[in-house]
Amino acid sequence: MSSAPSLDGRRFAGVSNSGDGEVGQATVFDHHESDGLVRAEYSGGAVRLGRLAGVRDGDVLRFRYVHVSADGTSGSGRCEARLEVLDDGRVRSHETWAWESRPGTGESVVEEVTGRT
Repeated sequence: MSSAPSLDGRRFAGVSNSGDGEVGQATVFDHHESDGLVRAEYSGGAVRLGRLAGVRDGDVLRFRYVHVSADGTSGSGRCEARLEVLDDGRVRSHETWAWESRPGTGESVVEEVTGRT
């Protein structure tokens, strides 16, 4: 049983990123979840338009992502994320990712935000 609540309707923003990742604090993710499937749309900062799709198993997400960067280039990759519930009830995602369209790997953290549009 998962300790993290459903991601459906939750908004996240980048907190940290290593390597040659393009997600930053200005990148906002809008998540949807149903029957173990997770998807999100994201944009902001270095990302003009992005989508992710994958599956959830308890507090672990496995997904693929694709996005168009601010400079007009596109990229895709895979990610495994571990969800954590913060003391205030928000959700944090600890992610390990790898580009598939170009060389590069890294780790990032995205965290649920409230009150952002």
